[in-house]
Amino acid sequence: MELQFSLVSYFVLLLTLLYILNVLKSWNKNKTADFPPGPRHWPLIGNLHILDLKKPQMTYLELAEKYGPVFTFHMGMKRMVVLAGYETVRDALVNHAEEFGERARVKIFHDMDKGLGLIFSHGDNWKMMRRFTISTLRDFGMGRNTIEEKITDECVHLNNRIASLKGKPFDNMMLLNSAVANIIVSILLGYRMNYDDPQFMRLLNLINENVRLVGMPIVTLYNIFPFLRILPGSHKTIVKNVAEQCEFITKTFVEHLKNLDENDQRSFIDAFLVRQKEEAGNSQSYFHNVNLTRVVRNLFTAGMETSSTTLRWGLLLMIKYPKIQEKVQEEIARVIGSAQPMYSHRTEMPYTNAVIHEIQRFADIVPLNLPHETTKDVTFRGYFFPKGTYVIPLLSSVLRDKTQFEKPEEFYPNHFLDANGNFMKKDAFMPFSAGRRVCAGETLAKMELFIFFTSLLQKFTFCLPPGVTDVDLSSVVSITNAPKPQMICALSRF
Repeated sequence: MELQFSLVSYFVLLLTLLYILNVLKSWNKNKTADFPPGPRHWPLIGNLHILDLKKPQMTYLELAEKYGPVFTFHMGMKRMVVLAGYETVRDALVNHAEEFGERARVKIFHDMDKGLGLIFSHGDNWKMMRRFTISTLRDFGMGRNTIEEKITDECVHLNNRIASLKGKPFDNMMLLNSAVANIIVSILLGYRMNYDDPQFMRLLNLINENVRLVGMPIVTLYNIFPFLRILPGSHKTIVKNVAEQCEFITKTFVEHLKNLDENDQRSFIDAFLVRQKEEAGNSQSYFHNVNLTRVVRNLFTAGMETSSTTLRWGLLLMIKYPKIQEKVQEEIARVIGSAQPMYSHRTEMPYTNAVIHEIQRFADIVPLNLPHETTKDVTFRGYFFPKGTYVIPLLSSVLRDKTQFEKPEEFYPNHFLDANGNFMKKDAFMPFSAGRRVCAGETLAKMELFIFFTSLLQKFTFCLPPGVTDVDLSSVVSITNAPKPQMICALSRF
């Protein structure tokens, strides 16, 4: 028995030594002369000892000040490159769009979607799903009057619900989630859902929980050290939540299939199912049920999360800066009056348009962007990146670039106004990213933000509850930069 135990112990020790030698070999190999500079890293942990796991963008912004706009950071044993500042990020994503156009492989996102769907898919699957998604969203009115009507109708539902509160304090998170989600739901499913629908609330809660959990430090560690999958934790909760979302979507498209009319396609799901029938004999087709559930799940999440979070920031900032809120309301009254705000009004409302852009810039909703990966060996700004290099185009550094914005750390709508008060575009305004992986729903999001924001400020003045003296502009730990939940009041203006 003792001999058997000794042999096992020896074997384990030998494996451990071999593993350490392999790590050290890889560590030394990573010290490539023509790779960007970066902080000193250690075996196994890399630079984790200096990373703010709750707000990694803050660490990267500090390192960019020291090492420049292109630097190396070791996430455990994985070597990655961080790109900082408008000029550098734009150069990579736009001027070298092909080379930097792949999505990085991240463990938790692979667990969620298996490399399928839209946001974290790769290669030909991504190309096919993106092309189909954009064309289908356009068919169902993205950027046109048909989708604008859905948004204005939803504004009525939202405003009526807020008015029913009669100025009492409320947390606007779920209301804004529901209103914004209903726009993409109406495209995906062909109908809107009631704010009190238990299934709707459950889906929104699953999304909110996953968005929060994906940004947790423990999940970041799981992405770096996948062997942690054997332990209980948030990574398993995320996958379980995705399975529940996909179960709902599957039941939905099965129902759509029962009543499918190729000549009367009522939703994104209908359009996908028709395409699936057309390619029924193609064994290599990407139009299969798993891809459908993943694409719909991706669009549901992306279509709700970023726009509703931006609106939440917008209302808090209007409360924080009441004079700006009042100036927006004056412009709304002058240009629109009591009529329903429409997207076309933005050309006559330079101040409101500037405020919305500044909300997006200041809120910095996706500070790290979504990670990219090089599709081939590339020499960029004097450095060599081999194919498969993990790249973070740091959007925080673009939206807060001192060379592009006069007061990058402040909420300052004049960033988007010229000396005569006319709206002024900024090339560094890049909240939707850029290049091949730019947000597929950018056009829809811009329309939603303008119409919802102006409609809300047309009907209500937002303020803090009695006894509360200051607005909390700090954010929660999440994959997106979301404000902490807090109570606000909406006072009717009519």
